[in-house]
Amino acid sequence: MVGKKGEGVGSELGQELRSVRLALGLSLKTAAGPAGISATYLQKLEAGEVKSPSPNVLHGLADTLNIPYTGLMELAGYVVPDTSERPANPFEHALSASDLTADERRAVAAFIAHLRDQREHDRDK
Repeated sequence: MVGKKGEGVGSELGQELRSVRLALGLSLKTAAGPAGISATYLQKLEAGEVKSPSPNVLHGLADTLNIPYTGLMELAGYVVPDTSERPANPFEHALSASDLTADERRAVAAFIAHLRDQREHDRDK
């Protein structure tokens, strides 16, 4: 379903998808293809215009963007059972969606993008 732009659950999901995609340096087309959707549909998801994306679409995006599927399901408004599983790696645990707010995840994604840009800049010297 399509809702008003920037409204409700879809907006938070869209912001998350966009921030992660940009942090990875992927275009809409590059991210959409492996996820099995069109760039136009991904653009609508990111704009918060899709109210209830299918779990299959979210699964494809989670794989493509290397982010937790359950986190996307929660952001899309689906009920996700609490498995209380913690990532084995302390770094992964520190970055897990359950411990960070959406703003914190976006800030971390932006910082990682900055570090990658800095690394590329240092290589070019």
